[in-house]
Amino acid sequence: MRLMRSLIWTALFIKQAVGEYGMAHFSEWGKSKGKDYCIFFNSQWARLPQDLNKASRLLAYDLTASVLCSASDVPEGGFPNRIPMVLRGNCTFYEKVRLAQINGAKGLLIVSKDRLIPPFGNKTQYEEIDIPVALLSYADMLDISKSFGEQWQVAMYAPNEPVVDYNMVIIFLMAVGTVAVGGYWAGSRDIKKRYMKHKRDDSTEKQDEETVDVTPIMIAVFVVMCCSMLVLLYLFYDHLVYMIILIFCLASSVGLYSCLWPFVRRIPFGKCRIPENNLPYCHKRPQVRMLLLSAFCVSVSVTWGVFRNEDQWAWVLQDALGIAFCLYMLKTIRLPTFKACTLLLVVLFVYDVFFVFITPFFTKSGESIMVEVAAGPSGSSTHEKLPMVLKVPRLNFSPLALCDRPFSLLGFGDILVPGLLVAYCHRFDILMQSSRIYFLACTVGYGIGLLITFVALALMQMGQPALLYLVPCTLLTSLAVALWRKELPLFWTGSGFVPPPIVMAPINCTQTPVPPTEETAVNPETQISEVTTSQSEDPPPATQEEEVSHLTEEPANKSE
Repeated sequence: MRLMRSLIWTALFIKQAVGEYGMAHFSEWGKSKGKDYCIFFNSQWARLPQDLNKASRLLAYDLTASVLCSASDVPEGGFPNRIPMVLRGNCTFYEKVRLAQINGAKGLLIVSKDRLIPPFGNKTQYEEIDIPVALLSYADMLDISKSFGEQWQVAMYAPNEPVVDYNMVIIFLMAVGTVAVGGYWAGSRDIKKRYMKHKRDDSTEKQDEETVDVTPIMIAVFVVMCCSMLVLLYLFYDHLVYMIILIFCLASSVGLYSCLWPFVRRIPFGKCRIPENNLPYCHKRPQVRMLLLSAFCVSVSVTWGVFRNEDQWAWVLQDALGIAFCLYMLKTIRLPTFKACTLLLVVLFVYDVFFVFITPFFTKSGESIMVEVAAGPSGSSTHEKLPMVLKVPRLNFSPLALCDRPFSLLGFGDILVPGLLVAYCHRFDILMQSSRIYFLACTVGYGIGLLITFVALALMQMGQPALLYLVPCTLLTSLAVALWRKELPLFWTGSGFVPPPIVMAPINCTQTPVPPTEETAVNPETQISEVTTSQSEDPPPATQEEEVSHLTEEPANKSE
């Protein structure tokens, strides 16, 4: 715990020492209306005012043809009460800002064609310089040249970051709602399928999706695949991002169909079937409403894929498809025991913490691999973002909204991993008849863990591994309830899912029960379901009159 705490504070110190986001307000000379551009500055050179009205509007000097690394680059007369704009070049930041300051400049904007890095120096240099220095992207510089006239005025300022953005409320409701609905749906569906003969409207078509029980080997393989895929995305992001987008389109359309079908099948229209054919899927003659629903889900997924970079509204479709995908996965994947739940959550807890807090010490840029991949590398040539997150635009005025982080993100793993535990708790509740206490406690624990994540994000102002807070809150809450109810052995091994076998009495006294052999032995996990099915389907022995009546009525039934 001490090591983890020291790493967190070290990462926080690095973040504060590296730099801060600010804004440069450009406008034509003598006009107040203009446009804001993102800048990256180091407050140890000189601090910027927090309000635009308090910032000095000075004439910008376009010196982007020079790098200002020597006195020969300084124009005649210097930069009196001006803010020069120069290219990055190969000299140090100190050399540039020192030349600008001794020649009368009131600030310095360094235009960089590469990724924006903080203008750093040492303590002595910080004390010598008293003008602000900031980095501006080359693309923004070209936009400034096109948008304004020959003379520009610029004012640099750094508004305060809001402690908590209002979009966190939307993300909280979506995440907790998905976990609660998915866990409740998955638990109820699993119990119904295990103990009852589930009949559809179409008795000839079995449309139940098969559930997958997670084993320790599957967990190990899954974690290795996650680590490998995350590293590959970090190294070859531009080549793999389109594959991830395609997979998301396919998986989300399937998830959306799975979520909408229970509602569509209640509509009394479109039950007619298509004619016989030899098409790969349609040879089973599905109903018209099934085909219409499939077409609708695919069209929604394709629409998002085409317009995925429309920041104003595409995030709504992405969140809707993402929630449907999460619900589908919670319904399909099943953790059979609390032991498996603990193993999965603890392993992914370590995975999340490592790739957020530890990897910055190994990367050249000092950035977290997890945060870099989730938000999209700033140096990516495709400028594509991974869709495996819930995203909501920032609702407060913030430099981050103008710079490279205009959205708040929550990964699907932060919903699915605790959601599997919530689904397990609901199944255990139903079978133990515990009035949903495990389900409610685990859901509340998830909500508390998410709130703690938001608080840590606001205090540290850096990307957080949500599982660092979600895993303890959900696991410890479920464990506490099991200890309080004295059901920990059943809860740990999942023994509550296998009721004791029911011994059936012989039909008459002359018959003796035959001991089961290896061929006739019954699996204890399926014994109760077989007994229930046989009791519900097999009618009692018929009397002789009933048999005669049945034989008499049989031809009529056949003719019907």
